[in-house]
Amino acid sequence: MTPSASIARRTGHSLTYALLGWAVAYGGVRLAWTVGEAPEFGPFGSDLLGFTGWRSVALCVAAGVLAVALNRVATWRPVLAAVAWTFVGALVAAAGILLPELVGFLLFTVGPYFDPVAFSSRLGCATGAVLLGLATARYQRRTRGDCPDCCRTLRPGHRRSTPARWARWAAYAAVAGLVTRFAAQAMVGFDGLTQDASVIGLEIGLLLAGVLLPLALVHRWGEIWPEWVPLLAGRRIPRLLLLVPGFGLGAGIVAYFGMGLVQLTSGSISQFSDTFLWVAMSAYCILGLGLLAGSCDYHLRTRGACKACGR
Repeated sequence: MTPSASIARRTGHSLTYALLGWAVAYGGVRLAWTVGEAPEFGPFGSDLLGFTGWRSVALCVAAGVLAVALNRVATWRPVLAAVAWTFVGALVAAAGILLPELVGFLLFTVGPYFDPVAFSSRLGCATGAVLLGLATARYQRRTRGDCPDCCRTLRPGHRRSTPARWARWAAYAAVAGLVTRFAAQAMVGFDGLTQDASVIGLEIGLLLAGVLLPLALVHRWGEIWPEWVPLLAGRRIPRLLLLVPGFGLGAGIVAYFGMGLVQLTSGSISQFSDTFLWVAMSAYCILGLGLLAGSCDYHLRTRGACKACGR
C-alpha cells in the first residue's frame, strides 16, 4: 500500500467514525425527545421540517448504517450511492429553516422567533448531512473510474474548458426563477418590504445570488477577474468563492422552499394566497436547482488535473 493510499484509508476511517459518532449522539437526542418530552419550539412547532419523532430517529439510524456500508463496500454500487445521496438530501431538507436563520445572522438580526435550542438541533442535523455527503463523495472517488488517485471516468485528453449547454440553460433558468419571484411579489405589492433595512439587505443579497452567481458559474468572468475589477483584474478567481455559495445556497433554497411546497399541499396559513405561494416557492426552487446544476458543472470544469492520469 502506497503512503498516499494509507493516508486516504486512515482519513476514510476517521470520517466513518465521525459519522457514526454523530449518528449515536444526535440520534440519542432525537430518541430522548421522541420517547420523553421534547422542548417547545415556538411558532414552527418543531425544530426540523418533515422529519420529527421516530422519523428523525430513523434518519440517524440510516446514516449510521450507510457510514459502515460506504466504508466497507469495495466496488462501485450506483444504488448505494443513490441511497446515500437521498438521505443527504433528507437531512438537508429537515434542517431547511437554517437558511433564513443564517441569512438573519449575516444581516445582524435573528428575528423575534429565534430559538437557540431549535437552531442548535438544525445545525446538528446539517452537520450529519455534511458528514454523510463527504462519506458518499469519498466512496465515489474510491470506487469509480480506473485511476487509483482520482477515480475519474473522463477519457484522458478530454478535459472541458467551456460550460456545458445544460449548465448554461440551468443558469438562465435560475435567473428566470428569480425574475418570476419578484414579478409575483409585484403583483401583490411590496408593502412592508421596503421599510425594514434588514429586508432591503436580504433583497439585495437575493439579487446578487440569483443573478450574478448563476451567470458567473457559466461565464469566463466567473473564472478570471474582469478588467474593471481594481487590483484583481486578470487573476484567477478562487474556486471556493463561487462553489461554497453556489452549493450552499442552492441546497438551502431547494430544501427550505421544497419543504414549503410539500407543506403547502396540506394547506397554508398565510396572508398571501395559495396561488402566490405556489408561484413564489416554485420560482425559488428553480433558482436553487439552477445554482446546484451550475455549481456542479463549474466544479467539474475548473478542478485541477490529476497528476497521475492527467484527467
